[in-house]
Amino acid sequence: MSLTGTPFFLTAIAATVVAVILPLLLWGRVAGPAPLRGAARLCMVLTAQATAVLTVFVAVNNSNGLYDSWSDLLGRGHHVVAAPDLGPDGLGGRRWDGGPRRPADFAPARDRRMGHGVIGTQLTGRVSGVRGEVYVWLPPQYDEPAYRGRHFPVVELLSGFPGTAKAWFGSLDVQTQLAPLMASGEVAPFILVSPRTSLLGNRDTGCANVAGVVNADTWLSVDVPKMVTDTFRAQHGPAGWAVAGYSAGAHCAVKLALEHPDRYRAAAGLSGYNDPAAEHASITAKDPMLRRVNNPLWILRHAGSPPRTALFLSGAPRDGYRDGLALRDAARAPTTVQVVPVTGGHSRAVWRKQVPDVFTWLTAQFASSAPYAGRTAPAKGI
Repeated sequence: MSLTGTPFFLTAIAATVVAVILPLLLWGRVAGPAPLRGAARLCMVLTAQATAVLTVFVAVNNSNGLYDSWSDLLGRGHHVVAAPDLGPDGLGGRRWDGGPRRPADFAPARDRRMGHGVIGTQLTGRVSGVRGEVYVWLPPQYDEPAYRGRHFPVVELLSGFPGTAKAWFGSLDVQTQLAPLMASGEVAPFILVSPRTSLLGNRDTGCANVAGVVNADTWLSVDVPKMVTDTFRAQHGPAGWAVAGYSAGAHCAVKLALEHPDRYRAAAGLSGYNDPAAEHASITAKDPMLRRVNNPLWILRHAGSPPRTALFLSGAPRDGYRDGLALRDAARAPTTVQVVPVTGGHSRAVWRKQVPDVFTWLTAQFASSAPYAGRTAPAKGI
């Protein structure tokens, strides 16, 4: 039975009801010596508590998109086929053009919580050696005759840790919020792409390439974009690509955009952080060198030249805001950084409210080139 399915949730509720009713009916009927009666009654109380905790956990998990399967929950959800040393460019020192390939096979997402129009596929990255699911949502204009032949900008959506590729569509209601704004022209008609980011069970990849362990950076910044541009009428290169995330996904989004200004023009980070050590499960926090080079602030300060990258950062004073200010202080033109204070805690309710503002800001970043009005040349290395 699926961890996130409605049948399991209803089963957990039924088990809780039964576990609560049984002690009421059987408490005085337990026979035998006093120690046996005490043990039986204790078991009934513990069972009632356990089923209640289980029901709450399932409700929270379904609402927040923390774990997508039993293997993820138990830390056995490994999605690395191979992890070769790809070098500093994340391409193994070679240009990746991929050549002609058959578009990915997409099917409607079966999880009703993701709403209408979300489609998904399983992708094995040709370069990264990562295998995982990728979900896509196409804007209202995509199939309209007036937009036939036009290519659309893309926003890659990254979840926190733990988190699933469904979270932006299920927990943050991103497409439900944006569809009317896109239809009215207030927000550009973005293609939304949400790939799996939890690749190592109970360890956070930090969206980094670590030879012999995982090539999460290449999975997100090379393999997923290549698949999208091969399959859909999507813009190529930084003129039409942005990345957004919350919590650990915010750290990843900002890091990827600063590392790869030839692949992303903009990034939005909600309640993120700079130092990988802020996420204790991150593999990049364990090694001093990895911790340093995967810190967005270090990347920005040590860039050969300021990247042409726009950042939108939000958070509370102790939950991303100060990290955003540090990036803003270190930024030099053409890098731009907007930092927005928020209140309400580290929660999806807070991030959900920011979705319209984030995409209004992203629309402004792409407005000068109107990337959905035509097609640009592929970026170097993609």
